Amino acid sequence: MRPFGFEMPAGECQTDPYDSHIERRLSSLSGQFFNQGEYENLLRNGDPVVYEVRSMERPEQEGELSFGLSIVHPGRVGDEYYMTKGHFHQVRETAEIYHCLRGIGALLMESGDGDWALEEFRPGRVVYVVPGWAHRSINLSEQEDLVTFFVYPSHAGHDYATIESRGFRKLVLHEAGGYKLADNPRWSRAGAECHV
Repeated sequence: MRPFGFEMPAGECQTDPYDSHIERRLSSLSGQFFNQGEYENLLRNGDPVVYEVRSMERPEQEGELSFGLSIVHPGRVGDEYYMTKGHFHQVRETAEIYHCLRGIGALLMESGDGDWALEEFRPGRVVYVVPGWAHRSINLSEQEDLVTFFVYPSHAGHDYATIESRGFRKLVLHEAGGYKLADNPRWSRAGAECHV
């Protein structure tokens, strides 16, 4: 492998040089939205793509960096905005960087013991996820995609299971003129460290 470069105009979702494309449909986020009745209702009327990940395949070893685009489409399940599944890294001591290229959104983050933070996305804004924190991208727009460029150590891995079992401590909900944060009644410390 030799060094390489590529163009990434702001806001574009080009496919080159990305060689991996993952689509996450509503059905793959089972249990992640608080309003399960509305979730089931939407699912009966179709299985829309909630978000996509385009990435460059890199060896999963120390010294390599994985990177790509996360594209969260606009939409809501009840009052909750479309979002990614969210994950910890399997190697907890690894960080991640997100650079917002297009759209308006937020990165919801949470530590293993339940401390939390939310950073807003807007074009040009960069968010650093410190080691040991789970993270989830949320599209706060009703009209356009949230597009972010991400970079993380290739050996970091993804732990989705912890989030699937306990959820995030906070919900990001739509309200007139913006969004609000609310405690997630289903959040549990249980399982916080079971997938380290």
